Amino acid sequence: MGVYTIVLPDVGEGIAEAELVEWNVAVGDTVREDDVLGTVMTDKVAVEVPSTVTGRVVWLAGEPGDTLAIGSKFIQLDVDGQGNDASAGDGVVSDDAAAEKPRTAAETVPAMPSDPSPRTARPDSSSPEPEEFLQRTSVPRRKLLASPAVRKRAREAGVDLRQVTGSGPAGRIGQDDLDAFIAGAGRPVAGSGRHAATGTTTRKVVGMRRRIAEKMALSKSRIPHITIVEEVDVTELEALRAQLNARHARERGKLTVLPFIATALVRGIQSHPGMNARFDDEAGEVVEHAAVHIGIATQTEAGLAVPVINHAEARNLWGLAAEIDRLATTTRDGKATRDELTGSTITITSLGPLGAIATTPIINHPEVAIVGVNKMAMRPIWDGAAFRPRMMMNLSCSFDHRVIDGWDAATFVRTLKTHLETPALLFLEADE
Repeated sequence: MGVYTIVLPDVGEGIAEAELVEWNVAVGDTVREDDVLGTVMTDKVAVEVPSTVTGRVVWLAGEPGDTLAIGSKFIQLDVDGQGNDASAGDGVVSDDAAAEKPRTAAETVPAMPSDPSPRTARPDSSSPEPEEFLQRTSVPRRKLLASPAVRKRAREAGVDLRQVTGSGPAGRIGQDDLDAFIAGAGRPVAGSGRHAATGTTTRKVVGMRRRIAEKMALSKSRIPHITIVEEVDVTELEALRAQLNARHARERGKLTVLPFIATALVRGIQSHPGMNARFDDEAGEVVEHAAVHIGIATQTEAGLAVPVINHAEARNLWGLAAEIDRLATTTRDGKATRDELTGSTITITSLGPLGAIATTPIINHPEVAIVGVNKMAMRPIWDGAAFRPRMMMNLSCSFDHRVIDGWDAATFVRTLKTHLETPALLFLEADE
């Protein structure tokens, strides 16, 4: 027997450290090659770290929320043969590894003692034993698709995810799937046929959720927001969209309303370049960008992410539609790269059919404007002679009031409204 040390791999060019989001294993577990050991996060990209060998876990490099250096010792396993770490004893981490304790987001953790004992799986006595939880010898091995939050909740509940049927793309397991599995094992309340809820759940805010919390707190604390809500008659736009889809959907792809809004945004920026900017708080400088890099707020199982359409000004409707669809799929699957999630100059946020009548979107710091899209609804509109049924949609746009005055914000929103209510204007400066 020997000890094999796996280090935290390079998870992105120029990245020096990553946050530990969760462990998928505990001390004493037997893992096989390619099993996922844990998940780390850098910026908004979560990366699963696989095992390169088969062995038994004897040491873990920290707790969720800790920050680990790239190339530092991540996990140690007892393996058949010599292993790759002659300095580590049986089930005991070496002095070098002890000195490489990770640090938390708030402070540096003191170094481990020179002869630490193996880490236990969880201090909570209610946590299942490894063999009870994994049941590796009796459950067929298959690729598990689940977010870190789902994996952690399943582990805390003692649920083997390989027994849960996922309803998402490619069998991805979501919170609803886990809820259904857990509910199936409960006991009904007498006479009601329903399950009694007991207990509480405590979740540590780590990974993407902590990044979102920090970003939102930074934006609200530094940016004085002004929000303008304007109703837009999109009846003609929806009629045009239906015609274009009927004619071109098969060969060019289906158009949603977002490519039209992105095009209107590009047209609006042409006459209001101050909206396509970033405000440097420290230097007191506003940097206006010629290129329009539109962030599209996208909901994922791990939280809100903002993939970026680079050079939206150089794309036509179908090019925008294809890129929006590609980025949404990549982001929801957790495969978006760091470059695809950074660099936006203005953002669009939409809740789709779940959207409300109006929202107050928070600006994606350090940008100076964000466009919120609310749900469409057929409403009776007075045209001067009678009420007519019209398809209406509200835009909720927020601006950084330090650099954008109310008048400028209102004229920008009016420009968006004009282009969306008269969709022919969207094609005047388009390539085709």
